[in-house]
Amino acid sequence: MLIQNGVVHPMDGPVIPCGFVAFEEGKITAVGSMEALPAGAFGEVLDAQGGHILPGFVDAHCHLGLFGNALGFEADDGNEATDPCTPQLRALDAINPQDRCFQEARLGGVTCVLTGPGSANPIAGQSAVLKTTGRWVDEMVLKAPACMKFALGENPKAVYNERKETPITRMATAALIREQLSRALEYRDKQDKAQEDQDEDMPDFDAKLEALSAVAGGDLPAHFHAHRADDIATAVRLSREFGLSYVIVHGTEGHLVADLLAREGVPVITGPCLTDRSKPELAGQTLENPARLSRAGVKVAICTDHPETPIQHLPLCAAMAVRYGMDEEEALAAITRNAAEIAGVGRRVGTLSPGKDADIVVTNAHPFDWRSQIRAVFIDGLRVRD
Repeated sequence: MLIQNGVVHPMDGPVIPCGFVAFEEGKITAVGSMEALPAGAFGEVLDAQGGHILPGFVDAHCHLGLFGNALGFEADDGNEATDPCTPQLRALDAINPQDRCFQEARLGGVTCVLTGPGSANPIAGQSAVLKTTGRWVDEMVLKAPACMKFALGENPKAVYNERKETPITRMATAALIREQLSRALEYRDKQDKAQEDQDEDMPDFDAKLEALSAVAGGDLPAHFHAHRADDIATAVRLSREFGLSYVIVHGTEGHLVADLLAREGVPVITGPCLTDRSKPELAGQTLENPARLSRAGVKVAICTDHPETPIQHLPLCAAMAVRYGMDEEEALAAITRNAAEIAGVGRRVGTLSPGKDADIVVTNAHPFDWRSQIRAVFIDGLRVRD
């Protein structure tokens, strides 16, 4: 198929004022200006009519499919708030692809999401990266597990304070994480020794430590829910201590320590921005946060944290970042290339590069124009919105 006569945003190169994107069997085959359009027949041609052609939007942090739309506790499967440390949980076992919000994601041009557990627990479980089309979650997966979710600050304190159980302080939250990571390293060391030495006994299987050992070894990224600057510092401290590959999620007060985050080289997934300051640790919330982080040199993604902000409003969240000072192409990268790279799937999605998945959005105007409309959405080369 060929999509032609549009403003092409490859996201791995400069904008093409009048260009095309061609794809076949679910993969992008060519991208360029109309003057360079290769000769030959195409099975189907879509005329963008001067609109914009972009990679499918990627939400790098949400809970899509884990908190059912318009339902109560029956579909609330994002927080196992009975044990503060649940690394063995897998989001795949709770995601419901029949949730109508998957359709709303597609209609909004969101073709890929990193979705996972909420922030009730200091260690919450394993997230997954999915395409937003399909009936069987196992066939929608791009990467699973994609990361281990950790949570610092107010949320774990609030959940367990009601029961007078630990953790009820930030100290205890960090201590629990530190203890579990230390045990995971010990567990992994015993496994390695048992494999090398026939006289050493393999440790008894432990589902929690088995799941955490990949994180403690730096193989599976840790995504730290952290709003306040001091909680962000705790995430950095823990990650340094255990040599973690890590990402800051939300980073609401990241703008207060933007230079320090840039020095650490840690990515930040900002958002949700279209919400009120619903709890004390959001007091420092500002729509300038993504712009300040980006200008400091931090790799930034923008998320909805669905259902906090409905998933289809991801482009609007990025548009608000532009309104408050973020460079326009950087804001686009924050919901395409950067989001895909931070989610660990940059080799498959996030740019209009030959060989990548044909996840494509066609709009009749720039997607940050609130009056723009989406004309077509493709996932793996299949049209999911017309």
